[in-house]
Amino acid sequence: MIRFRPVADDGGQPPTRREWLRFSTAALWPALGLPRQLAAPSLSTTVPPTPVERSPGFGQARSVIIIFTSGGQSQLDTWDPKPEAPEEVRGAFGTIATAVPGVRVCEHLPHLARLARLYTIVRTMSHDDLDHGSACYLALTGQYHPRKSSNPPPRPEDFPALGAVITRVRPSQRLPYTALHLNGPLLVPREPAPGQFAGLLGRAYQPVEVGNVLEEHRLRPMLRLVGDVPPQRLAQRCELLGRLDPVQAADPQWRRAVELLHSDALAAAFELDREPPATRERYGLYRAGQACLLARRLVEAGVPWITVFFNHNIRGQDVHPDDTDAYGWDTHNDIFEALRHHLLPRFDWSVSALLEDLYQRGLLASTLVVIMGEFGRAPLVAREARFAGSAPGRKHWAACYSVVVAGAGITPGAVDGASDRQAAYPRTPPVSPADVAATLFHALGIPAETHYTDAVGRRFPLTTGQPVLRWFR
Repeated sequence: MIRFRPVADDGGQPPTRREWLRFSTAALWPALGLPRQLAAPSLSTTVPPTPVERSPGFGQARSVIIIFTSGGQSQLDTWDPKPEAPEEVRGAFGTIATAVPGVRVCEHLPHLARLARLYTIVRTMSHDDLDHGSACYLALTGQYHPRKSSNPPPRPEDFPALGAVITRVRPSQRLPYTALHLNGPLLVPREPAPGQFAGLLGRAYQPVEVGNVLEEHRLRPMLRLVGDVPPQRLAQRCELLGRLDPVQAADPQWRRAVELLHSDALAAAFELDREPPATRERYGLYRAGQACLLARRLVEAGVPWITVFFNHNIRGQDVHPDDTDAYGWDTHNDIFEALRHHLLPRFDWSVSALLEDLYQRGLLASTLVVIMGEFGRAPLVAREARFAGSAPGRKHWAACYSVVVAGAGITPGAVDGASDRQAAYPRTPPVSPADVAATLFHALGIPAETHYTDAVGRRFPLTTGQPVLRWFR
């Protein structure tokens, strides 16, 4: 086992219901469009030249994939089990050996255990935000929300999602968009969580929201021009729209939709039925599994930033207990039943498929994959009377939890840091969500010292964290 040496070391206005219908899975609605001359002007960005370009991992990623385990994945029942702890701490599950000697994970992660030589387990993530809305905001923006440990609604003055920041400071020069959110929007549990929008940057930088990718019957026709609309006719319609309805024509989401129609490679990426049936089955024929498959196809198309909400609801099982797609990791009660029968099997199957597929295709070397949620779960198993369910579960816990990183120069087959005997607190220096954000930017070749400006010229730091350079070999 490789064990690193210890080293010392606020999302935007959500679309309306009408807009969700237009921009969720149907975000790429191919009606008319906006000529490029009507596009919003770009804003200046300051990127100071520094020796960071020679530091480990800098610029090794062409793409980033975030697998977001919404609701708070239990570190004790996944990546940081404590088999020697009392039963009320260790829980109901056993452990299994991984492909890395000395490293064990939950018994219900056999496929990921087999692939342990591809990734690093980080066991000392830590912060002090204890509710889903603001903690998701922290994870997805790298910035604390002003209302810490709360469930605030998204606001226009929020810090932008990391994908929106990338769109601002490093927009793709050959693709109509830079960042996508798959299997969203993330609900906490009824309304969209803050932190997944463009916030103070404005809608021009909003990551494209692609909802349930299983709804291909809705998505596919929207990615191609119909036979009786050649490019010349589309251009004429765009020009006419600009004259008749300049407000609608100026909508950045609409402009991106039209631009997509001119990008055959990207349109093809959404056509999941081009994959062999065995490949689709390997990823899992359900929402999260097919979203992971789409993420791989978008990496192949050159998209820089993809966020997969592996669970689009933090706790949908309260309303839909028989629908595994609805389950999230917010397991206050019935944790072991939920993990054993709903959450862990699909997570193990689909995420291992993504990692293995990226590796076999030679894409992992240039793709940084991060598996993370907003926090972990408490080291004490107990029933909470105010939540649904009859069996014990685990409360929110942010003081210590785990994430997994892979690809783009990340040291494979490693464990970074160590928690205490109950996985309750770090024994080695912790890593913050801001540090994770800085590391993602660093891997894409964007120095942590970078600043960006909003539409009125206010200047903001890219991140308050520092890249975790020891993760890179």
